[in-house]
Amino acid sequence: MKVSRRKFIWTLGGGGIVVAASTVGLSRCDQMPAVAVAPWTNPGSGETDPRRWALAHALLAPNPHNIQPWIADLRVPEEITLWVDPNRLLPETDPNGRQILIGHGTFIELLDLAAREQGYRLNIDLFPNGKAPEDALAAEVPQYPVARIRFEEDASVQKDPLFQQVFTRRSIKEPYDMERPLESGHERALRETRLPGGSSFELADQNPLADRLRDLTSQAVLTELETPRTLKESFDLTRVGASEIARHRDGIDLHGPMFWWLKHLGLFTPEDAMTPGTMSYQGGVDYALGWASGTRAFGWISTASNSRADQVLAGRDYVRLNLAATAAGVAMHPVSQLLQEYAEMTGLQSDFIEAVQPPEGSTVQMLFRLGYADRVPPSPRRGLDSLVRT
Repeated sequence: MKVSRRKFIWTLGGGGIVVAASTVGLSRCDQMPAVAVAPWTNPGSGETDPRRWALAHALLAPNPHNIQPWIADLRVPEEITLWVDPNRLLPETDPNGRQILIGHGTFIELLDLAAREQGYRLNIDLFPNGKAPEDALAAEVPQYPVARIRFEEDASVQKDPLFQQVFTRRSIKEPYDMERPLESGHERALRETRLPGGSSFELADQNPLADRLRDLTSQAVLTELETPRTLKESFDLTRVGASEIARHRDGIDLHGPMFWWLKHLGLFTPEDAMTPGTMSYQGGVDYALGWASGTRAFGWISTASNSRADQVLAGRDYVRLNLAATAAGVAMHPVSQLLQEYAEMTGLQSDFIEAVQPPEGSTVQMLFRLGYADRVPPSPRRGLDSLVRT
């Protein structure tokens, strides 16, 4: 997360401390470490195995909390067996592992786009050894491989133009331009995006439904922050400062002069960040409510049921919309809070379903913001070898 100098001074000023970063030579301190974003530059360079080349692109996929929950087993020639990493789950906010599997769907879609670039067709067998029941706890999901994927060289395979957006795709978590509606051509491009997973896509832009979704989103954000165990889960994945980001290369990154000062002045500790009334806690609330209220348009995708396969396919469809939005210059950011299946969120979820009225029996798998905002730098990614098993 990049923080502007103005926001830095304002935030510290709110705590009774005013520091002009530029006057002390720290206006560019604590920048994003190059190693953490290196995977975004020329991914797959030097790789001769087409599986590894494709995986180097797939690991750029969006995923919940940037937890990167993927394991790719390459021990069978020309195949990848894709697993959920049992050490990378979100049991509090994603108790059934639904979002984790959506994150595997985004990974598979980028893998497929990359394979096509090299003239390979993927034969994808989802859950070849069975799957955890839909109501199973998240810890059961890693017991079954998500997919067995075979690479088949095929000169007739067609490249997908969305592949070119893989490198510039972002989840932009900033307030959007509230005065600018979605351009008709951009909305049309999104609605015409091919969704091979079968998801349905709906959109609300600055109308009573969008107003209602904005209010529900804000309430959901507060619920997650005010529930100690879900707040702790997020904070445990927060990497503060360049050294932590470089060490982990995952999670929620916070860096820049503001956080450098907060850490060095002892004003940003785990206890502070999770204690209502402190500056650190209130800063997190203000930031989250800022992007929630700064949303003009919302989109959501639904699947006919909530099978484990549907969850994976929804991820494939979601990232295609994200790539299409990138091509159109439209910002996009998942709003996962409203769809998280823990007890404190149940009432808001019911209100959400009443508001969007999906087809009976269907499941809304993803809710996301749409609009216009300045581009942001990429998020950290672990190296390819961290997820490959040979």
